[in-house]
Amino acid sequence: MSQSLDIIHDEHRALAAMLSSLRSLAGAIAAGRLKPDFGLFADMLRYIEEVPERLHHPKETNYLFARLRPRCPEAEPVIARLEEEHRQGEARMAVLKDALEAYRTLGEAGFAGFNAALVHYIDQEWKHMNTEEKQIFPLARQHLTAADWAEIDAAFLANDNPWQGAAGEYAALFTRIVNEAPAPVGLGG
Repeated sequence: MSQSLDIIHDEHRALAAMLSSLRSLAGAIAAGRLKPDFGLFADMLRYIEEVPERLHHPKETNYLFARLRPRCPEAEPVIARLEEEHRQGEARMAVLKDALEAYRTLGEAGFAGFNAALVHYIDQEWKHMNTEEKQIFPLARQHLTAADWAEIDAAFLANDNPWQGAAGEYAALFTRIVNEAPAPVGLGG
């Protein structure tokens, strides 16, 4: 029905892969199977900060939510909550980055704080994505018109795709992360 919903879903899958990878790496460190790779963690957090927080969320807010809001007033509380979560994204990421820096500085003594911040961040992101896909997507499919979809799709297709064009650097960052992360998360050693 909509190319923009496909784009959002694809971006959610990429974020989910990154979040799952972070959780797996932290779990392997907790179990003593891996030593921390702070550069890899920093790259993964950069990807999360720049792709979802700076490219993905504004598209949802400025196009999808903006068109759905007047067509489906009952969606307002959910949209308002999601938009507030978008606004809090930078602060939430700062907490996670600070926890990583504390871990880097304190060594093993900083792991518990980093892991707690990571688990909290991941849980919030999962809830956020699930709310969009299970509540907003169905309402959008039901209430938006063909003209709405044409406008939203045009905006999404004109907006930088994080994998191509000027933002193609994120594809390179994603590839570097996959190549550096140890198996089974990535291809690294």
